[in-house]
Amino acid sequence: MSDLPFSQSVRVVDLPPHGLDLKLAPDARTCHALASYAGVLAVSDLAAQLHFDPERADGVHVTGRVTATVRQTCGVTLEPFDAPLSEEIDVHFVPAGSYVPKPPAPGEEDDGEDPPDEIVDGAIDAGALLCEFLVLGVDPYPRKPGAVFEAPATNPAEVSPFAALARLKDPE
Repeated sequence: MSDLPFSQSVRVVDLPPHGLDLKLAPDARTCHALASYAGVLAVSDLAAQLHFDPERADGVHVTGRVTATVRQTCGVTLEPFDAPLSEEIDVHFVPAGSYVPKPPAPGEEDDGEDPPDEIVDGAIDAGALLCEFLVLGVDPYPRKPGAVFEAPATNPAEVSPFAALARLKDPE
């Protein structure tokens, strides 16, 4: 199994033909573990709404959204603040080993298409999707609303290492 703080498997054979709607809302203990996993101070109001839609050849298309409130440290003021998080999910799954990438046509470049994820042991881990898209939604450079970085005023002559040496040689 995985070392993710949240896991909930959905068996592909149990999916109805019209698809399955799934709502995930981890408890406070799991949110605490997810905060550590995502590298933030706290996670609250975490929820995922997912739709599992069976596709041809045993594939599954998962769509939905992960929403939460994450507490981060502002990169400017170093103060904690809460930020809303909302990430759209749109992932295709295929049976393990069934994906064969299409080679680019002669004279064309590879478009870098994202390969589908694999269905592992006949199931899709909805909890892993929640974890993945939570982490993807976290701002790596958080800034508290209204925080403005002001660079310290410096004299260009003081910044130069040669200016520092000149002060040592000829003190005023």
